[in-house]
Amino acid sequence: MNSDLISYYKDRAKEYDKLYDRPDRQDGLLRASQILQDIFADKTVFEIACGTGYWTQRIASTAKNILATDINDAVLDIARSKDYPLNKVEFQNADIFNIERKQIYESLFGGFIWSHIKMQELSRFIDINNSLVEKGGVVVFMDNNYVEGSNLPITDRDEFGNTYQTRMLEDGSTHKVLKNFPTEEFILQLLKDKATEIVFARLQYYWILKYKTLLPC
Repeated sequence: MNSDLISYYKDRAKEYDKLYDRPDRQDGLLRASQILQDIFADKTVFEIACGTGYWTQRIASTAKNILATDINDAVLDIARSKDYPLNKVEFQNADIFNIERKQIYESLFGGFIWSHIKMQELSRFIDINNSLVEKGGVVVFMDNNYVEGSNLPITDRDEFGNTYQTRMLEDGSTHKVLKNFPTEEFILQLLKDKATEIVFARLQYYWILKYKTLLPC
């Protein structure tokens, strides 16, 4: 069983967007799109873990411009093939934990990446992301709620409290995938000294976290 997350998403790239076709998710996807479009209207956006560009497309309809990044060339190739408003979106291969900071952005978006970060690495993950945004800038994360009967069950847990799912791809390969489902209380506690104006919205299948980076004292 493969437990390499990067390898898993490389192998899953061509079938990934099928999850957005699920009938039960359509209302939630539409509502989430509206929320993100409102937040990022007329803003420069640094997007981490853009994947196949599903959310990049939706944010680009209102954002000023987006630099969309991912560590995986397989998903970036699919993202680049989609239609975007002219001259609004640029793509780049980048690892958020080893990123070269070239400029500071008004805002940052990370969709469905929080759940794939180990709990013991979350504090550093937040610090890195905050450093890419101007003081008082907007940071947004979106991810899955655990909904019994809709999400795959948790099949493993480690000593740090990280949870894992066993997933099968269309080629028959199985993968042990890190997938955490944090509570609102956990997130707020983690951010108490790292952010201000924190807003946590819980939809049926998704949660959306918005906050501003701290201003200098």
